[in-house]
Amino acid sequence: MTIDTSDVIVIGGGTGGYSTALRAASLGLDVTLVERDKVGGTCLHRGCIPSKAMLHAAELVDGIAEARERWGVKATVDSVDWGALVATRDDIVARNHKGVEAHLGHAGVRVVRGSARLTGTRTVRVEGVRDEPAPGVRDLTARRAIVLATGSRPRTLPGLAPDGRRVVTSDDALFAPGLPASVLVLGGGAIGVEYASFHRSMGAEVTLVEAADRIVPLEDADVSRHLTRGLKRRGIEVQAGTRLLDAELLENGVQARVRTARGETRTVTAERLLVAVGRAPVTEGLGLDAAGLTTDERGFVVPADWSRLETAVPGVHVVGDLLPPPSLGLAHASFAEGLLVAETLAGLEPAPVDYTAVPRVTYSSPQTASVGLGEAEARARGHDVDVDTMPLTAVAKGMVHGQGGMVKVVTEAGGGQVLGVHLVGPNVSEMIAESQLIVGWDAEPSDVARHVHPHPTLSEAVGEVFLTLAGRGLHQQ
Repeated sequence: MTIDTSDVIVIGGGTGGYSTALRAASLGLDVTLVERDKVGGTCLHRGCIPSKAMLHAAELVDGIAEARERWGVKATVDSVDWGALVATRDDIVARNHKGVEAHLGHAGVRVVRGSARLTGTRTVRVEGVRDEPAPGVRDLTARRAIVLATGSRPRTLPGLAPDGRRVVTSDDALFAPGLPASVLVLGGGAIGVEYASFHRSMGAEVTLVEAADRIVPLEDADVSRHLTRGLKRRGIEVQAGTRLLDAELLENGVQARVRTARGETRTVTAERLLVAVGRAPVTEGLGLDAAGLTTDERGFVVPADWSRLETAVPGVHVVGDLLPPPSLGLAHASFAEGLLVAETLAGLEPAPVDYTAVPRVTYSSPQTASVGLGEAEARARGHDVDVDTMPLTAVAKGMVHGQGGMVKVVTEAGGGQVLGVHLVGPNVSEMIAESQLIVGWDAEPSDVARHVHPHPTLSEAVGEVFLTLAGRGLHQQ
């Protein structure tokens, strides 16, 4: 048996884990990263990257339809070569995977491939080690800290086990065979909305069911309203306030009974049922008790010190999807958490992660992008607020796109600090970075109104709203 010692042991090679490892190594720490599957984790291999690759393909299909229907370009989609689409997606994932592996290698991070289990507050046993000179079992010791970054898995529903064909989760939806003719999506959060959008672009009949009274229920109510309108305009049936009663597997699909917001029972038959009802932290087999650690009732590992993301056991830190709210379960939040922990372990004093200033994006068509507080949330926290909203179609570039959408800004009353910015429309994922800085740097409308936005762009709608809130309204009445 091999025994290795390093400054830091990171368990889990997803976004939170590998960012911790890379930054710690760049600061001179000796780092061992343990990953039982592939570095990059869910985001790279089953989530963010492959799904956004597929959504880009969907945008191309939608663009052809728009060209024909709005602009007189007589183009049609004869068919979708599923094999070619998958090959392009997989190539993008593979190149990103090689890039992460190369970064880790260049940084001097030792990667041990196997299943890790805590055996103490500074010790880890790795079983099933592969790709090593001496495969089998390795015992690792950390001089300074252990960082837990084992990520999450899709939640499933009792009695409805995924089979990869008729019933799928978000992790395996991308790898299910072919394109279904109809899809029932359970869950109207960001993941469910994105998959509903993708399948509709590819020609499927889509029903989107959300138990809460509106889709993307954690976003501002106006975001939900505009997104719902956009999805319905595309032919997606959106059923909010609706719960699944039961589902029966058919030979070539699923038949589900749901109860609507009006108390009516409906039957929905679809070729594929996609379960997107959230994700659960992965701690099974991690040996938390051996280090004196516990989880909360939802399975999260709760930090005792959020400024260091350190647990109640000194020297054991946690990043990524193992964290409960206010952490967001987003890859870019995990990057920030990894940087924070690495810099803390190196003796620096980094600022804690400001989760309010972390952008949230849904890559559907239309897209949503938000940062900061929604209107209702701001009022609930005791803020006296001013709010201004502007449709994207009020600016020329919004008319060109013709997809609707809006900009909404929430500020402290009387020209005070910007509390939240909320966008719906085409390409708003690429527009939110400006608002991240506005919220993160505690700007006021007058600060933003001094700066000129390019014309004609969608971003000038953001500028117009801030001009109005600063008392300098131009085109907005």
